[in-house]
Amino acid sequence: MTMHAGSRWRAPAAAAAVCAVLLTGCEGADERDRLGEQAATVPAAPTRPAGYGAVFLAVDECSSFGRTSVTEVPCASERAAARVVARHDGTVRDGPPCPATTDFVLHISEQRPSFDEDGDGAVPRGYACMRNLQPPHPGDPGGGGGPRTVVGDCVHGVDDGKVRETACDGSGEHQPEFKVTKAVDARSRCPASTALYVRLGGTSPVGCARPV
Repeated sequence: MTMHAGSRWRAPAAAAAVCAVLLTGCEGADERDRLGEQAATVPAAPTRPAGYGAVFLAVDECSSFGRTSVTEVPCASERAAARVVARHDGTVRDGPPCPATTDFVLHISEQRPSFDEDGDGAVPRGYACMRNLQPPHPGDPGGGGGPRTVVGDCVHGVDDGKVRETACDGSGEHQPEFKVTKAVDARSRCPASTALYVRLGGTSPVGCARPV
């Protein structure tokens, strides 16, 4: 994930997410360069087995494994990979942020299949915030991924003064250089030990990060 950073690092906002393209895992427009974003297509089917909900990938429903085509499956199925923790219509840029510990986001393209969630002939464009049923959980603090950067996450520097999230335990491809220790509403509220400011979004949009 590419993040805006102050102090010695700077980063431009990422472009809007494009549905039907797999993106790899900060909030809003900054999510597009992160690990953990996928695109979900709605399969056309004349019937739906018991265990599915009335809305495609509604909260507490589960998705299958896969990267280019994800389907809804019963959560008890051996094909189930992740659970929906929040579901919104529209785009990530315009909608509410996903919960802090979301592992990845599924962008759902608008579809007009032969079977849809309410019989009106359409499944609207939207996005689902997903949490893996089994570890690893890249959205957890220090996990090195997920669509949002939270307190406890670590980042490393990349080209052009940008920073990206990486696992705090050093198990990722890049070693951590800074750790976000506090979220505040203004840079002036960060501790004196702060060496980097990371854009988090939300009501406390400034992340205070120190070297690790």
